[in-house]
Amino acid sequence: MPATSPKIHSGMCSVTLRQESALAVLDVAARAGLHRIEWGADVHVPPGEIRAAADVRDAGRDRGVMVASYGSYHRVGSDPADDFPAVLASAVALGAPRVRIWAGALGSAQASADQRRAVVTATRAAAQRAADVGVTLAFEYHSGTLTDTAASTLRLLAEVDHPAVRTYWQPPLDLPDAAAVADLRQVLPWVDAVHVFSWWPRYERLPLTARDRLWSDVFAVLRAAGRDFDALLEFVVDDDPDHVATDAASLARLASADHHAR
Repeated sequence: MPATSPKIHSGMCSVTLRQESALAVLDVAARAGLHRIEWGADVHVPPGEIRAAADVRDAGRDRGVMVASYGSYHRVGSDPADDFPAVLASAVALGAPRVRIWAGALGSAQASADQRRAVVTATRAAAQRAADVGVTLAFEYHSGTLTDTAASTLRLLAEVDHPAVRTYWQPPLDLPDAAAVADLRQVLPWVDAVHVFSWWPRYERLPLTARDRLWSDVFAVLRAAGRDFDALLEFVVDDDPDHVATDAASLARLASADHHAR
């Protein structure tokens, strides 16, 4: 039988527009044709503020914008474990199927064996809490954490060994296009969502089209996997709401089944 075409759901992270209100973020997303949002815990949906989370959920439903995930800044194994219930409660109130977490506060080359074990133990405990209410966890794929390389991420996921724990992916800074795509392929079985942006060579924010070759190849890999992914626009030039629509159009083109890398 032919392989099932994957569904790549285009959306955005609310941190793209940290300076805007949650309602403004929703309006920008809806106008740009982005129907999923990862809500950030730093500004728009703070942990433990249940009423705020429910209000954001309801306002999104009114505009036809779904909740993709809850983008927490909880660092498992580093932040107090007692902080996580508030994170999870906000995710539930928001209606988020997934919570983004961070794998500690040290890179894989700096973390000791004890520090790594602390991340594993805390992740497993948080995952069980989340699974009990039907929520999954996914690691931010980021420098300065234990998910700073594909090898360390795979090792961490194997050590945690919990079905409710997955990972995000984003292109590591400084990696050339081919190396970034190879990096994605290594962790692909564990990836549920991709943060989409064009930074190069370090933190310079560019239009999404500036790295079209990279993203064309990334989306080809995602489509070939034969399952669903969230592709969430994160960061635009100058953090300008007016630039969201342009990058959203590029994202829709990349995510479409008939787009082929040139």
